[in-house]
Amino acid sequence: MTNQTMRIFFPLKVTTYLLNDYDWDDENPVELSSEEAVDYEDVILAAITNENRRRFENDRGLSEYIHDVALNEKVYSLYPSVEISDGELWGVMTAGLTEALSGEETAELLEFVAGQNSDGWGKDFEQRSIKTEDGEIYVSFWNSENFLIKPEQELKQNEAPDLRCNAQTMGGI
Repeated sequence: MTNQTMRIFFPLKVTTYLLNDYDWDDENPVELSSEEAVDYEDVILAAITNENRRRFENDRGLSEYIHDVALNEKVYSLYPSVEISDGELWGVMTAGLTEALSGEETAELLEFVAGQNSDGWGKDFEQRSIKTEDGEIYVSFWNSENFLIKPEQELKQNEAPDLRCNAQTMGGI
């Protein structure tokens, strides 16, 4: 049903708690760098797959929650994931499109994804611990201190070493 795919990238916030002498230190979270988070790609992908199976009853994923009728018709499916790019772990939303989006529709989809990351699917996901060999981690698709959101082609066109410098930024929604 889909003719095209659009992938949307954004930084993640991956947090863990250091073990003190007796137990987990719940009051002092440690944020992992995107480079350190690469080690957990497989367990994060497994947790996302489990969450998607639990949450979605059809093949549309998050796109079923797009309220704009025209955009909902063009965005057939929308699923969260993570991916390593240039040695860093990124959050990715993959949209299956029935036809190309206009610039305005792309901006609307980016806003929808940011909302899902901060208050929708992402908020629920970040509250679930993910067990790793090193302990538990929590993954947030909303890194409010360092949030940017870009379609893949814009991200890859930017040749500057720090992709966050020239990025479209979005505040809280």
